Amino acid sequence: QVHLVESGGGLVQAGEFLRLSCAVFGRTLSIDAMGWFRQAPGRVREIVAGIDRIGGTTYYSDSVKGRFTISRDNAKNTVYLQMNSLKPEDTAVYYCAVKDFRGGRLSVPRRSDEYDYWGQGTQVTVSS
Repeated sequence: QVHLVESGGGLVQAGEFLRLSCAVFGRTLSIDAMGWFRQAPGRVREIVAGIDRIGGTTYYSDSVKGRFTISRDNAKNTVYLQMNSLKPEDTAVYYCAVKDFRGGRLSVPRRSDEYDYWGQGTQVTVSS
């Protein structure tokens, strides 16, 4: 089993930054791609960023491209999301997600149903 613990959310003003962290515990040798999703009230959960198993390829949604950076430290079993130039529309609950390793080529899944484990979520609120 795999257990994810997120941290780093909070309340900031527009233009400021936050760094989210997600530590993975348990069967960590089975970790493949990792991702960050977010869900605002009344909206569907959407991918924000993803990173492949070795950290060589990343994906960003258009809404955060150029402002957010995803990275991972496999020695620490942790994925990060550096969020700069935050906007009020970035306000949401942010979730980290992990895909089980099943072999095959490196990839960055973009759909939520492609991920197997989820964190509990951390609130990010950006005031104008």
